[in-house]
Amino acid sequence: MGEKQRKKLLVLYASQTGNALDAAERICREAERRGCPASIASTDEFDPSFLPDEEAVVFVVSTTGQGDSPDSFKDFWRFLLQRNLGKSWLQGVRFAVFGLGDSGYQKYNFVAKKLDKRLLDLGATSIIEKGLGDDQLPSGYEATLDPWMLSLWSMLYQINPKYFPKGPDVMIPRDKLIDQPKYRIVYHKQETLEPELMAESADIIQSARGMSPGKLSKDKTKPDCFLKMTKNEALTKDGSTKDVRHFEFQFVSSSIKYEVGDVVELLPRQDSSAIDAFIKRCGLDPESFITVCPRETENNGSCGKVTTHVPVKLKTFVELTMDITSTSPRRYFFEVLSFFATDEQHKEKLQHFALPKGRDDLYNYNQKERRNVLEVLEEFGSAHMPFEWLVQLVPPLKPRAFSISSSPLAHPAQVHLTVSVVSWSTPYKRPQKGLCSTWLASLTPEQDINIPVWFHKGSLPAPPQSLPLILVGPGTGCAPFRGFIAERAVQAQTSPVAPVMFFFGCRNKDTDFLYRDFWESHAREGGILSEVKGGGFYTAFSRDQPKKVYVQHKIREMRKKVWDLLCDGAAVYVAGSSTKMPCDVMSALEEIVMEETGGSKEMASRWLKALEKAGRYNVEAWS
Repeated sequence: MGEKQRKKLLVLYASQTGNALDAAERICREAERRGCPASIASTDEFDPSFLPDEEAVVFVVSTTGQGDSPDSFKDFWRFLLQRNLGKSWLQGVRFAVFGLGDSGYQKYNFVAKKLDKRLLDLGATSIIEKGLGDDQLPSGYEATLDPWMLSLWSMLYQINPKYFPKGPDVMIPRDKLIDQPKYRIVYHKQETLEPELMAESADIIQSARGMSPGKLSKDKTKPDCFLKMTKNEALTKDGSTKDVRHFEFQFVSSSIKYEVGDVVELLPRQDSSAIDAFIKRCGLDPESFITVCPRETENNGSCGKVTTHVPVKLKTFVELTMDITSTSPRRYFFEVLSFFATDEQHKEKLQHFALPKGRDDLYNYNQKERRNVLEVLEEFGSAHMPFEWLVQLVPPLKPRAFSISSSPLAHPAQVHLTVSVVSWSTPYKRPQKGLCSTWLASLTPEQDINIPVWFHKGSLPAPPQSLPLILVGPGTGCAPFRGFIAERAVQAQTSPVAPVMFFFGCRNKDTDFLYRDFWESHAREGGILSEVKGGGFYTAFSRDQPKKVYVQHKIREMRKKVWDLLCDGAAVYVAGSSTKMPCDVMSALEEIVMEETGGSKEMASRWLKALEKAGRYNVEAWS
């Protein structure tokens, strides 16, 4: 059968952190293993006006935060919402949608659901029911993706057998399918490098991260600026089950304007001994200078667009772009590693992990135990994966995002963070630590380390001083509200400000009461949180009495005042853990609306949704 007659599948993805890209690439690989050519593109690289020309499209889209779409999806979605696109615009186009989300959030897989509905509204035909991957499941989205793909191949074959000339169950053996890696490494002789190529650190970071396969299309590779730590203070007391720190930083050389509610991303530094061990295990020269090029540009005799990148030391590239010690590799890593294993037992185990029937075993070995790349490579010592494949398959080192807990008005030229130092034990009692929080906690101002950072807007817009506020921030969720209240206190010195109610919660008053003096000083007579100013400060210490008390209980206790402030136009801001707290707070507010209006639960839910639509209900939650 000629190539022109072969049916081709288009896979479009919208990814914020890289998971949707992983899933999309997997769908392409599995289609091609069954003889169906497939192409892949990000939604910000594909012109949506060409959608009617496609026969079959698979969309893989993630939902971030509180129902938000990835940045790469926003323009694509705006195009689809145009009113001049009629109900038959996509007639003849078949589609399938797979979503990646987290059922711990209220708007679970919201982007996938709204895309599925819009495509149907535009006249497209669904191949199969949308698939909804859930991060809360033991093996994550893959638990849903595996059976969903089998249904997809079966339905495509029923629609037109030309998609799979030999049938949807006849697969090219895995050992026949391994291709060249997508990237190649160009090694540079040190003496050929111009002196200007030995650039300053910001340019080196931009060059290394700009070459990284883990870079998403809209990522900024050059840091906005550098920060230097000036304070590292423990907020929790002896006896607490947590270690929460208050960090203060100053800008190095240049400063960035930010607002309260903004987020800063820090690029963490990996343990140098682990980096050295990885380089040694892989037989690499840490001092060699390299550039990383997409392989498709190789025929051009150059590295295409990436010729602008400064060659960097191999060790520097690994340190800045490849997560060696804190993230578990994906299933495809094990599949490719199996090709290079010379020990039969190693090969057999790695191949088993790569199969759908081995998914649960891989989960127990890999994700559940949080095995990192270095540990996997050391365990399967007979497998020597070439560096080109490692560059492609080792999880990318991602900046870690934190809510800023300072105000530029109250703390000029400073950035403050409130960080819980993460540590836990795996089911097999292997101690684990969070990469960034542990590194930050180990720093002292005397070390004079410059930390690369990026600033961006979070989910909490800076409120005007005339806007009444109901703030809910248990635990480290209080971080952005420290900035809000510090800023409003400065504004109050020269002009009137609206009242603020703040609900804070933690386990124990004596050990976990973060920023206690700060809140209590503002709650005193005449302070921003004082009742005489129309606000209030309310605390829930969950473990200080036999029956647990949480912030939602305190909100219900203050129902009359909460309702009065809402009627005065207050905005609700919620920050903290994504597990149950945001839903419990929403339920408490629903009850208050029902009670005060005499309406139904549905009416109260609509009332709060209208508040959200008007920008007066904002949530920033993290897992």
